Amino acid sequence: MRLLRGVPFLAAVLTAVSLTGPAPAAAAADGSEQCSRQERVRVPGAAMQRTACLDDLTTAGLAGTPYTDMADQAGLTAAGTRTPSGVPGIQVDGYFPDSSRFNTTHGWRHDAQFVIRLPDDWNGGLVVTGAPGTRKQYATDKAISDRVLAQGYAYAATDKGNSGTDFYRDGGRPGDAVAEWNARTTQLTRAVRRVAAQRSGHAPRRTYIAGISNGGYLTRWQLENHPELYDGGVDWEGALWTTNGPSLLTSLPATVARAFGAARDEDLYAAGFARGSEFLWPYHEKAYWGLTQKIYRAEYDPEYDPRCPGPTAGSTPEEVMAPCPSDAAYDYAERPASVHRAVARVALTGRIGKPLITLHGDMDALLPKAADSDVYARMIDAKGRGELHRYYTITGGTHADGLYDTYPDRLRPILPCFRSAFDALTAWVEQRTEPPADHTVDRPADGDVVNSCALTGTATARR
Repeated sequence: MRLLRGVPFLAAVLTAVSLTGPAPAAAAADGSEQCSRQERVRVPGAAMQRTACLDDLTTAGLAGTPYTDMADQAGLTAAGTRTPSGVPGIQVDGYFPDSSRFNTTHGWRHDAQFVIRLPDDWNGGLVVTGAPGTRKQYATDKAISDRVLAQGYAYAATDKGNSGTDFYRDGGRPGDAVAEWNARTTQLTRAVRRVAAQRSGHAPRRTYIAGISNGGYLTRWQLENHPELYDGGVDWEGALWTTNGPSLLTSLPATVARAFGAARDEDLYAAGFARGSEFLWPYHEKAYWGLTQKIYRAEYDPEYDPRCPGPTAGSTPEEVMAPCPSDAAYDYAERPASVHRAVARVALTGRIGKPLITLHGDMDALLPKAADSDVYARMIDAKGRGELHRYYTITGGTHADGLYDTYPDRLRPILPCFRSAFDALTAWVEQRTEPPADHTVDRPADGDVVNSCALTGTATARR
């Protein structure tokens, strides 16, 4: 990891050539170019950029081209999700200087990659996000980019500076990789605000941040640490990191112990997992729990078990995904102070400085809300910032919307609720229309739950 500080600069290798893909946008009927001022777009601090004028910046137009990656979006949305299309404009792909090489997109083998999309019909707003999980910069194209572009917003996303199951190997000391996520998001936000001004002559009038999972964590952290850059944010099941817990390192060990027959269902309930979510546990045990514990323990506590340092120790997919037996006994509270200091570097405090709407599914079987967003809401209240926060529990929501297709009778996608929350946020900021109080969004008995979600339900008090 290498994040340059100080005055932004344009590296010598900066370019403005197009990737191979859809034909450039045609000239408008009046003879003016749709992608006006394309030549002025230069990303401050970028070591590489490639700019293209495209007829459609949405996944409908970009699927199958180098301008998006549908595979990296897999599982995040339900199959029946409807998305808009037909948004012409400029796309900029590139990367900031960095020494790590996990991201192979475009054959660059270079981290700190980003995508910026500037619609021709710009409303003066900007939406920024970071990749969820260990995914890369195109991961939320369908979940977030498509709709905000259709609404007229510019859009920017970062790979967070490292990606993949070995991301923890980036950096020189525990916590460096996650710390870079925050720095890269700040860096991209500052750069895109200037890029928008280059094309239009003025900086964004409103800048919002939103994200899923790790992207939700980034949303929380940015509103706590750089509220001057944003007007508000939507946190979709963001990961919670606190110095003394709770965090993934306090909730996941019980799941690993269960995989080895050393824990009961009651132990998972005690760790925060919801009663009623048991039908999701076999899938999460296979696909998430052991791997996730192994990754983050390797990031913050690399000395815990030298025999099982992380996914790198595996030579097959099964070995990479398999839990480490020693993680079944992992006790974060008893780990050395150095481990807690590593987490403290990226910990959340609850001291948000701009409006935030949090969504969390009551069936989340990776980041159980009792050990995550319930706690974060109390942290915000404890810092006296409750008036800036709204928290909605989504009945039937789980961590990845793709699971709805397997359990349509028991789950509901969170994406339509996210879209409603984003609209509520912009109305809150721009029209001073306060969103509903904290409540549970009930699962409707009928209707199109894949594409609609009214933020109404049963009012709840802070827990």
